[in-house]
Amino acid sequence: MREQQLIISGVGGQGILFITRLLAETAIAKGLPVLTSETHGMAQRGGIVVSHLKVGAFASPLVRPGQADVLLSLKAETVGLHLHFLKKDGLIATNARELPAEAAGHPAVCLDADGLALGLGDPQAVNLIVLGRALAQTGSLFCSVEEVEAVIREKMAGKEKQLARALAAFRLGLGRAKENTCPC
Repeated sequence: MREQQLIISGVGGQGILFITRLLAETAIAKGLPVLTSETHGMAQRGGIVVSHLKVGAFASPLVRPGQADVLLSLKAETVGLHLHFLKKDGLIATNARELPAEAAGHPAVCLDADGLALGLGDPQAVNLIVLGRALAQTGSLFCSVEEVEAVIREKMAGKEKQLARALAAFRLGLGRAKENTCPC
């Protein structure tokens, strides 16, 4: 079993908790133990939200500084706020045109998920685009593209329009792996 610790950050309304639940349910579907915890900012929408996700035999749901394998940042501004959680060789996947300066030296993938989501006509799709891009990095997450897609399909069963939009966003992020999306 591959143990993994992730930090998922952004602002309220971006779907951080949805992505956390999606990954947690993917771990459960694989028969893996999982723990989650989240912190919400002062504002319901627009406040900072950070979610901790641990897959494996952990006793506490909180990721300690310097221990996260992956930082999924749905807003470039949150990279600097939560970078201290990341291991030295931990991957950053962020919604940014370029990697924030404070993150230089870390393996990273960046993409303009806001622009891509607007292009899809679904501005709330940023979360699935960034997740897709992170999963496109071979070996970056504990799960496969197919396993995450299966959970998306299960969560949205009977909601065909939402399912089609979610899969389109997720696959758009996956497809961006062929590009050099992180001018660092």
